[in-house]
Amino acid sequence: MPTPSRALRLLPALAVLGGLTTTAPASADDWGSYTKPFAADSLWNSRPVNPSFAPDVIPTSTYFPAITASAYSTGMFLASPQDPPVTVTGAAGSKGLFNTDDEGFHDVTIPHWPASAKPAPGSDGHADIVDPTTNIIHSFWQLKQVGTQWTAVQYSWTRLDGRGWPDPAHYYQGARATGVPASGGLIRVHEVQQKPSFYPHALAMSLTFNGLSANPTYVFPATSADTNAAKLNSGAFPEGSLVMLPPDFDTSKLTDPELRRIAETLKRYGAFIVDANTGTPFVIYVEIGASYNLHPNGWNNTAAAELQVIRAGLRRVTGASSWVDGNGKSFTPNQNLNLLSMRGNWTQQSGSTLGRYSSWDQAVVFPATNAVSEVVNYSNRGMNAVTWAKPVKGASYKLTARTTGGGKLRFTVYDQAAGKTAIDTGYLDNGQSTTFTWTATTPALVLYARSGGTGQASNVGGELIKAD
Repeated sequence: MPTPSRALRLLPALAVLGGLTTTAPASADDWGSYTKPFAADSLWNSRPVNPSFAPDVIPTSTYFPAITASAYSTGMFLASPQDPPVTVTGAAGSKGLFNTDDEGFHDVTIPHWPASAKPAPGSDGHADIVDPTTNIIHSFWQLKQVGTQWTAVQYSWTRLDGRGWPDPAHYYQGARATGVPASGGLIRVHEVQQKPSFYPHALAMSLTFNGLSANPTYVFPATSADTNAAKLNSGAFPEGSLVMLPPDFDTSKLTDPELRRIAETLKRYGAFIVDANTGTPFVIYVEIGASYNLHPNGWNNTAAAELQVIRAGLRRVTGASSWVDGNGKSFTPNQNLNLLSMRGNWTQQSGSTLGRYSSWDQAVVFPATNAVSEVVNYSNRGMNAVTWAKPVKGASYKLTARTTGGGKLRFTVYDQAAGKTAIDTGYLDNGQSTTFTWTATTPALVLYARSGGTGQASNVGGELIKAD
């Protein structure tokens, strides 16, 4: 059976996420690790209680649905503190390696590169490197090794112990179209070996174009979709949607034990739609290297037919009475997330020390200096146009400075329609906050970062969230 591939790449919503029996709570020490990535209350590790559903059905397409651990999935490679650094460059003849967070083309040096790292053999060339030392998952698209040199088309990263989904500021944090790492929702090698009654997390799923929605192209918790999604899609399922099998789906009628395991998982946790594929109604992803094959002796008509039964039963979640995290604790998924990034071009305003944006720090970083320097950013890239997180005119917002070494942050908004400055917070020290009403119709951000001048390095960043 042909394996689907990603057809397009990206650049720059709102489904209400939505109970069934619980799993045994995991130890808190497990979360944010190589074997159990992301926080306990990451949506990957959580489940909706009493979900409600839309009537939409994933349509059939050219191929049968698939669960794959082959060329178009990904491997997860554990880095150790002893592993050497490796610099990844852009492919020959390209503009360079595209770094999604700072939106620039430049090499990236990964501090610890495991010898086992290997890109997926499909054209997507996914590979996720998990580094507990730095608490980062490094996610690559079209990674290749040419002799001793590693190249890739795209690089992204996310926190190993984080949400597993981007926030509107750091809107692209992985190799999938929704901005998540390819490891998000992956059925792992060790999980396949354990053969549980169900997998204890939500799964990662792609749909083809007749299943994916053109408007909206993505919903919370996704912050992005494929570039031409609005043109190619013709279905009812936005990327970022959670799909589940309803409680009355009878898994006992599935004869394949692995498909019963998948179905039990889909009844409890569901699967998030994270990507597009070509011609396959749905694909669920298993870690490359797992002994996983629904067709070990050639084409299995029974497995294929039962995958279609699962496809016909899946429904998009529209709401839930509550959510339960991986420790069994009730919570409400937070959609009021940071809107402010410090990305963009910074130019010298005063002083002699130039601060530069550091993606891993999510801040402008100044080297140690005894003199105060100031840089300014006119790029207007400090806020990305995430559809479900756009500032609302008349609403209140709270800005909090996050700085070190005596750094200061100033946030201004120029209203282009009115021809005047609508917001100017003045300079804020670390932890200092200010609340203001959003009044700009056509906003242009101008950001200022000031070094501490204390003889220490200083970082300048901030958090902008809705205040009401």
